Amino acid sequence: MLASFDAPIQVLMVEDDERLAQLTERYLSKRGVMTTRVDDGEQAIAAASKHHYDVVLLDLMLPGVDGLTVCEAIRERGDVPIIMVSARTSDDDRVLGLDRGADDYVAKPFNPRELLARIHALVRRERGQVGPARRRLAVGQLSLDPRRMQAELGGAALSLTAYEFRLLYALAEHSGRPLSRERLLDRVHLGKAEEAFARSIDVHVSRLRRKLGVPGMLQTVRGRGYMLLNDAAEAEAWSE
Repeated sequence: MLASFDAPIQVLMVEDDERLAQLTERYLSKRGVMTTRVDDGEQAIAAASKHHYDVVLLDLMLPGVDGLTVCEAIRERGDVPIIMVSARTSDDDRVLGLDRGADDYVAKPFNPRELLARIHALVRRERGQVGPARRRLAVGQLSLDPRRMQAELGGAALSLTAYEFRLLYALAEHSGRPLSRERLLDRVHLGKAEEAFARSIDVHVSRLRRKLGVPGMLQTVRGRGYMLLNDAAEAEAWSE
């Protein structure tokens, strides 16, 4: 059964393998996903800057500007979900992709049904259509609205990806208490690729910590995981 969405899903596919691109585009289009395809990095950056897409499917190995550079460039311009697609399947490659701004990582050759499921999962999260309605949360000066997928810190909006928002929400629900990587993966996972290695959480936490911009607010608790503290004063006390 196909997932139901209020508006058509629009995907930017960055792939230089003509045959793979055609097969993927045909499969997705038959299932209601509108696909725009480009075959090199420069075109991808230009397309992403001119039009809003729900998801970017980004090949790692591209002619000219490589996929990692494209990923960084797109991420600097906005928070569109990015699925990196590559024949390179080591944990180091996956972590590198996530560290550059990708939200998910799919290994070639992939099952088109799984790819579609991952696209749907990212779009549901981005549009706030995941799971039962949850309450707004306030932790110190941090405010989280799960219906709108919006986060504010000290009245200023935080620019978070859907994955980062879910991660922050899970930490906020348990503020002052550490959550293990395994529990965080269970709360915010995107699928098998994310479940396969806990190091992905480390990458996302690092990015989230930079966006919060409050030293010590998001703590690493050795042997226990990560913990969100209420405010800068508590963070300072914890670090003493």
